[in-house]
Amino acid sequence: MFSYILRKLFSTLASILLIFTLAFIMFRLLPGDPVSLMFRDPRLTREQIDYLMREFGLNKPLWEQYFIYLLNAFRGNLGISFYYKQPVNGILIERLVNTLILLIPSTLCAILLGVVTGSISAWKNNKAIDKIITSTSLVLYTLPTYWLGGLLIILSITYLKLPVTGMYNYGVQYGSYIDRLLDLFSHMTLPFITLTLVSYGSFTVIIRSALVDISTEDFVKASYAMGFSEKRIFLKILLKNVSLPILSMSAIAIGTSVAGAVLTETVFAWPGVGRLIYDAVINRDYPLLQGSFLVISVSVVLANMIADLLYGVLDPRVRTS
Repeated sequence: MFSYILRKLFSTLASILLIFTLAFIMFRLLPGDPVSLMFRDPRLTREQIDYLMREFGLNKPLWEQYFIYLLNAFRGNLGISFYYKQPVNGILIERLVNTLILLIPSTLCAILLGVVTGSISAWKNNKAIDKIITSTSLVLYTLPTYWLGGLLIILSITYLKLPVTGMYNYGVQYGSYIDRLLDLFSHMTLPFITLTLVSYGSFTVIIRSALVDISTEDFVKASYAMGFSEKRIFLKILLKNVSLPILSMSAIAIGTSVAGAVLTETVFAWPGVGRLIYDAVINRDYPLLQGSFLVISVSVVLANMIADLLYGVLDPRVRTS
């Protein structure tokens, strides 16, 4: 187990170093001059632009910029945002909290619903309820996030009368903490439903497929031959053996949920990391783009590492393969 953990830690560190390198290269391939985009004043002279390029270190060779960026990143310094003129760390922490407020409940809800409906679908394989659940899940899985979000906005404006943008009603003086919390819940209802429905479909389909595959194994057939009831086989054998795929999917979903919120946060103007990435792309804000990319990528890598380590604990065959 110790050597298995060391191998996973080494591969994780190598992946993070590769991510840091890609973050530096990718965003410098974007067209446009960040200084000219920051200061859209036609009176800005070439000398002033060159001065600002020197101030931000953009006049140095790329290899030198890369090593400075790498050294600062490992120190926890992600630079200063070109657009907001603030440290990237502080901006990312504030936006990441907003994203997690939205994503953690929606992801957990999608996992719970997916496990329940996927299990029911597999238990009633090829029956009417199985076909209904599978068809609904596939439709939700293939729906574009922006289309579903736009549809919910139209329904809200027409019937539901829920807030469709932002996180709070700006400029409102709340009488108590409860009033502020209720306002937050009302604003997060639509993006919460959008993220839950989009994630729910994939969980249901994968759980159903895993359960159906396991039900064809010899040990399951032997359990039927020994006279065990169908309910006992499903609860004691099938669900226990499908716990590893559920664990893996849950860890990966939580890690990738930050990236998956880009479209949702843009549609609903939710002030999270997803919306921040959209604004940073528009403004060619390299440090902010790099920082956001690193947060998302490292989250995915760490979630995969945790899932792999838990796999090794639960199933010895994984760590000895």
